[in-house]
Amino acid sequence: MGFTIGISRGMRDIRTGSRRRGRTSDGTAVAEYTGLWGWDVVPGARASGGACSCGHRDCPAPGAHPLDFAPVIRAGAMLDDVTEAWGEYPGASVMLPVGRAFDVIEVAEPAGCRALARLERMGLPVGPVAATPDGRAHFFVAPGAAADLPGLLYRMGWDDPAALDLRGLGPGTHITAPPSDRGGLGPVRWLRSPALDSASRPPEARLVLGTLAYVAHRSRA
Repeated sequence: MGFTIGISRGMRDIRTGSRRRGRTSDGTAVAEYTGLWGWDVVPGARASGGACSCGHRDCPAPGAHPLDFAPVIRAGAMLDDVTEAWGEYPGASVMLPVGRAFDVIEVAEPAGCRALARLERMGLPVGPVAATPDGRAHFFVAPGAAADLPGLLYRMGWDDPAALDLRGLGPGTHITAPPSDRGGLGPVRWLRSPALDSASRPPEARLVLGTLAYVAHRSRA
């Protein structure tokens, strides 16, 4: 009970503080990600007209990578610390490092939406799920899933993740988080928003992977 009250008060402070001090919606989102969901956050580049804000003309991922030398804002950072750190990178996108609090299973958004509905109907545990403007769905699962993905699929009777259009994202990768724009294509959005239980303890990949693989296979058949 005390933890829940503390969280509620913290969120109220974040939101009223944002209105009172003119904090940006991205800054408020960062404070929620670090303080409520327990995720690290990194300021990321943005893209406009095909050009990346990092300034490199040959940037391989315009508007879809962390800014050079930008610090990691650690999980648990307080609101004032987040505001100060984010103020050093005005206009930055919100990026989440993958591999510490969660890994990601990526699939085509149409298949992801159908799989999400199926998982919820079956009452299976599902973590946060995000959709990118280029038509991909990101399922947050327990760390280690990316490395285990080929083996998990093989034990379920699926030989080739690429044939299913499934991809595991693990340590060393970053995803753009809502409400930020990715690659100049538009904002990332939640298909299933974070919740206290699923954000801090995302489900093991094996609990969602069978449904994801089945729906992805049917979608490509």
